[in-house]
Amino acid sequence: MKTIKVSVVTPDGPVYESDVEMVSTKAQSGELGILPGHIPMVAPLQIGAVRLKNGGKTDFVAVSGGFLEVRPEQVTILAQSAEQADEIDVERAVRAKQRAEQRLNKQKRENIDFRRAELALQRAINRIEVSERKF
Repeated sequence: MKTIKVSVVTPDGPVYESDVEMVSTKAQSGELGILPGHIPMVAPLQIGAVRLKNGGKTDFVAVSGGFLEVRPEQVTILAQSAEQADEIDVERAVRAKQRAEQRLNKQKRENIDFRRAELALQRAINRIEVSERKF
């Protein structure tokens, strides 16, 4: 079966590089499925999981936004942050989720940046779900 080269890159360096049969992810415009030979495009990504299928195996990468660039033979994901599922520190993600929830609960009483706390909560939940592969 044909494959497409995929690179997931953050400001800290590459997180994932491999040839895969299909890439699935959430862009801001909706769910995307990319196969080899896909038309060129650029799309902003939501906080979510990138699913990378190759043979009977699927790899998962948690991304915290960024951009997806598709060319016929290559997909590049430029993300603010990204972690492969098996490298996620679940305890740290759970603590981050709890902190974000506490900030959101205090928001009514204090001057808390609601959007920032909400994004932190989304990132933490995404990391937990990707680590457990629940989505």
